[in-house]
Amino acid sequence: MFICCIWSIRGDWTVRIGRTGSSLYLNKYSWNKEANLLFLESPAGVGFSYTNTSSDLKDCGDKRTAQDAFVFLFKWMSRFPQYKHRDLYIAGESYAGHYIPQLAKKIVDYNKAYSKPIINIKGILVGNGVTDDYYDSIGTITFWWTHSMISDKTYRAIMENCNFKEDKTTNKCDDSVNYAMNHEFGDIDQYSIYTPSCIQLPNSTVRLKNAILQRRVSGYDPCTENYAEKYYNRPDVQKAMHANVTGIPYKWTACSDVLIKNWNDSESSMLPTYKELIAAGLRIWVFSGDTDSVVPVMATRFSLSHLNLTIKTRWYPWYSGKQVGGWTEVYNGLTFATVRGAGHEVPLFQPKRAFILFTSFLAGKPLPRFQ
Repeated sequence: MFICCIWSIRGDWTVRIGRTGSSLYLNKYSWNKEANLLFLESPAGVGFSYTNTSSDLKDCGDKRTAQDAFVFLFKWMSRFPQYKHRDLYIAGESYAGHYIPQLAKKIVDYNKAYSKPIINIKGILVGNGVTDDYYDSIGTITFWWTHSMISDKTYRAIMENCNFKEDKTTNKCDDSVNYAMNHEFGDIDQYSIYTPSCIQLPNSTVRLKNAILQRRVSGYDPCTENYAEKYYNRPDVQKAMHANVTGIPYKWTACSDVLIKNWNDSESSMLPTYKELIAAGLRIWVFSGDTDSVVPVMATRFSLSHLNLTIKTRWYPWYSGKQVGGWTEVYNGLTFATVRGAGHEVPLFQPKRAFILFTSFLAGKPLPRFQ
């Protein structure tokens, strides 16, 4: 089997980057111990991925990203035929909450015409994923409030002034959210609210649909993104990775402001797609690091609850050794799990717990109860 990781789950790298940005060290909980991993930087324009047509960066969105990823997988397997027909699982986090289900649906729809399709998709794994604009937004604001990040007054103001069913926000809504971020949040890493924040990078604000998110660095070491940016912009590293064939200085960044600004289409809800994938019989696991306030566990729970799935195994704590690793509930067609003490990128914050979750997913077995 092999895993195609989209919008890379950075913590499952085989190696990680040292604090100086000049050295690497092994990750003993790397997922490639259990499966072949194929990382796809998607869409074109993020990381080292690129397009020969610069106008493509101003004409991007969900539909084209899904199509491009599908074409990539098809052509990759044609080039490496030994991987045809192998069990394939697709994994990703954050906005890959759109990319993963959309790509899976592309594959499922294509495969209907073949008795033995070359892309033998078996399941998807989504972490802290954007799922439904309305329910995600309600869940996010509720998470802020219940975790004492905002006051009662601000919580009420946001709920009263923001219509999360609309594409555009009002001035009153923006003012309420901005007040929360600028006057009540404090200097925290919103991707992991209980770990120290890195003070080496300036803040910038980005907008994703109805939510205004303060972009901060993330990771167990809050300055991990600094180290990565330094390492991947070294000319010798880019040459060794064949990432810059032109020889012209290339600026690697974790996110692309150009793509965010020019994103043209975004489905308001992934719930109908989830229903189709469940009906197709795919193994579907959704997990959440429970200290992330950007796409928090409460947002995902609110969204998934509206699939109205039948509970197969009731909510219970799962264990990593003798410690609670998180909580899980199994439904007919989908498994949901939390990872205790993990931020937005679960494998980076809790590598051992993420590894247990990953191996359980691949085996199709419930997360371990206390032994």
